[in-house]
Amino acid sequence: MFGPPSPLIENYLRKAGFWHVANIGWGCKLDSKLISAFIERWRPETHTFHLLYGVVCYDLLGAILDNIYGGQIEMGWLRDTFLEPGDDSTEVERIRYARAYIIEMI
Repeated sequence: MFGPPSPLIENYLRKAGFWHVANIGWGCKLDSKLISAFIERWRPETHTFHLLYGVVCYDLLGAILDNIYGGQIEMGWLRDTFLEPGDDSTEVERIRYARAYIIEMI
């Protein structure tokens, strides 16, 4: 992920309804054991997690992207193409960066 959202794109993220989503989890410590447990229970053929209490479905967008890209989505080009805007950036550059930021969040 790009990192915490730049204040220069806050208004664009708010307009798109992604400001709160962009700020979820910053400063939180990831639990590697929990992540490993989810990875072990993931079934790519059905896009579901098989858990003790039942099956949890994967979101539709994730399933579509998984099918299109075979689960190998490389987002490095997004970071290389849309650099974080500076104070001297144009409105168009900020809007493009905000859109790329949203795409990577999704």
